Amino acid sequence: MNIDRALLDKIAHLSRLEFDEKDAEKMMKDMTAIVDWVEKLKEVNTDGVEPLTTMSHEINALREDEVKEHLSHERALRNAPKKDSDYFRVPKVLE
Repeated sequence: MNIDRALLDKIAHLSRLEFDEKDAEKMMKDMTAIVDWVEKLKEVNTDGVEPLTTMSHEINALREDEVKEHLSHERALRNAPKKDSDYFRVPKVLE
């Protein structure tokens, strides 16, 4: 599969990337090589190969849940940079 400028511009827009014309040529070449490599992987026979969920053979060390002393509401708010009587005050991030 060949990555052309139109597809590169679409991918760049979706991923919020910006680059100049010189970098665009290299990016198209690199992305085409990546897609070609992935297509080549489709040729590998994977019959009988179990899917992996992790690359490690380690097992999670889980512990029992224990009820312990928790942080009080007042103590949690004590060092807050901004607060009102009951809540942390944070800057607005959505309009």
